[in-house]
Amino acid sequence: MSIKLRKIGIIGAGHVGSHVALSLATQGEVDQLYIADVNQEKAISQVEDLKDSVSYLPHHVSAYATDIESLGDCDIIINASGLQPVRDQDRLDMLADTIRICKDIIPRIKKSGFNGIIISISNPADVIAAYLQKHLDYPAHKIISSGTALDSARLQMLLSEKFNISRRSLQAYVMGEHGYSAMVPYSHIMIGGKTLYELQKDMPHRFPSFDEEEMTKAVTYQGYVVLNGKGSTEFGIATSTVELVRCILHDEKKILPCSVALNGHYGQHNVYASTPIILGKDGVEEIIEVPMTDKEQELFNKSCDIIRNYMEKAEAVE
Repeated sequence: MSIKLRKIGIIGAGHVGSHVALSLATQGEVDQLYIADVNQEKAISQVEDLKDSVSYLPHHVSAYATDIESLGDCDIIINASGLQPVRDQDRLDMLADTIRICKDIIPRIKKSGFNGIIISISNPADVIAAYLQKHLDYPAHKIISSGTALDSARLQMLLSEKFNISRRSLQAYVMGEHGYSAMVPYSHIMIGGKTLYELQKDMPHRFPSFDEEEMTKAVTYQGYVVLNGKGSTEFGIATSTVELVRCILHDEKKILPCSVALNGHYGQHNVYASTPIILGKDGVEEIIEVPMTDKEQELFNKSCDIIRNYMEKAEAVE
């Protein structure tokens, strides 16, 4: 019997890609790691730096600088390609530059013969995942974006701090766009088997009411707090991505919020947007439709309309 090693490829060796690589290694979720970047020298330097750390990691990791055409036998490819954003830059404003990069990497992924799972974390996240799925002509359940996985972690952080309760006791999702139009179905937040609204009624001393609109704004702007202070987001997106990788490699069938192709779900068609999904070794197993109030559905629809609009703009990029 031959034991199968876990092979993961990362396209993009910048701040995000390199932190994903390190997080994969330190959490023990990869055996062979392949990093490709348009700047070969940078890819080599990231690999060598990672190799320097192996003696102090929980298990052995082999790392290689390579090209995209050589990623064919990887189990998962993580797309972290793209330019570093500037201060307060809206993710959607990065569209043209990232699409031009996609036009370069798509034929190279095709040439590699890759047929595993693609996790795209390049911004604008929802639009880029949709563009890759369409132009790779790839099964939709095998291309996902990290989407609001990170935003949901930010929401859980804020709720945890407000109520002084463990994040692990919260079930709270951000949905729609990974961006300013993201929305939160507050009616669906669960804590200890009860909805947040029930707890606010039964235990107002522990679960006080708050301005939901302001909290949503705080969640959507949190990434810019990090970006403006240090020039890039790294830790949060890296650990969020590794969580998705872990679910796939271990076939956990965990429910996580990710950006996926919606075709009829929530009444939406031909759009990538974040919703809770069941994630396993074959990618998206099921899309879970969260019950929403009329106001929440309206916000979700608006977010999807914005994503769809930029999906159309992506097709016009020269």
